[in-house]
Amino acid sequence: MVAAVVNGFGGPERVELAEVPVPRPAAGQVRVRVGAAGLNPVDAGVRSGIFGGAGERLGLGWDVAGEIDETGPGVTGWSRGDRVVGLHYGTVKPLGTHAEYVVLDAGAVAAAPAGVDVPAAAALPLAGLTAARAVDQLGLTPGSSVLVTGAAGVVGGLAVQLAARAGLVVTALAGPDDEELVRSLGAAAFVPRGGTPAGPVDGVLDAAVLGGEALTLVRDGGVYVGLIPNHAPAAERGIRIEEQEVAADGELLARLVALVEEGALTLRVAEVFPLAEAVKAHERLATPGVRGRIILTA
Repeated sequence: MVAAVVNGFGGPERVELAEVPVPRPAAGQVRVRVGAAGLNPVDAGVRSGIFGGAGERLGLGWDVAGEIDETGPGVTGWSRGDRVVGLHYGTVKPLGTHAEYVVLDAGAVAAAPAGVDVPAAAALPLAGLTAARAVDQLGLTPGSSVLVTGAAGVVGGLAVQLAARAGLVVTALAGPDDEELVRSLGAAAFVPRGGTPAGPVDGVLDAAVLGGEALTLVRDGGVYVGLIPNHAPAAERGIRIEEQEVAADGELLARLVALVEEGALTLRVAEVFPLAEAVKAHERLATPGVRGRIILTA
């Protein structure tokens, strides 16, 4: 099969297509024929060497939407032909979802959302799980105020929707041209990048990784949730500091799928590229102002 990989670190030009063996599912795993796969900032990080793995051929891709092609021993509840979405966790790995087939743990997949096309479905797993776990970590009660930074991005936009659904009063911080977008996602108030909310908020979900700058906007005793491990600011003023690290979770993913099917969660696709144009997709990912997930189709 064909897979997008990197041999050596650098820019989009380091991405190449390689002929590799089709993986076989082990006990407790399923093999998915990839229909579409999301391209995330973490893939650019792998490509540039942030996560290490020098001297290894590294696979790319975490999100996947497709059909189960084969089940490993002991797998129940899934059959060949089932439409699924899933998360292939791991930064340094020989193969990812940017391939024609991928093997995942059976517990990492959920039934694909009905009525949603395959590219849009592939935009859900990593961003949706990240946003959902971050909103949970806020631990705020309905009526509490939360500032979501990077609210027009894929993760931030889903966080706005999930926080508003949880009854939180959301202020969205995004680019000056993004107000209409973030309000349509459920934000009650808008702050352009570089601005400040009207008053301290109970919590910040820092999708833009502003760190200490975002912390200054939290009231004493509030909560800060960062989305990149080891990048949170030091605690001060009694603020609880949380760091969210995504994990493959088929049950939580299934709950997010249900919200998509209800029309309560909007998935956004910026552009779709065939796998053969993976380099162009990485170049597009590096372009500022992308609003929505970039998708590769196998």
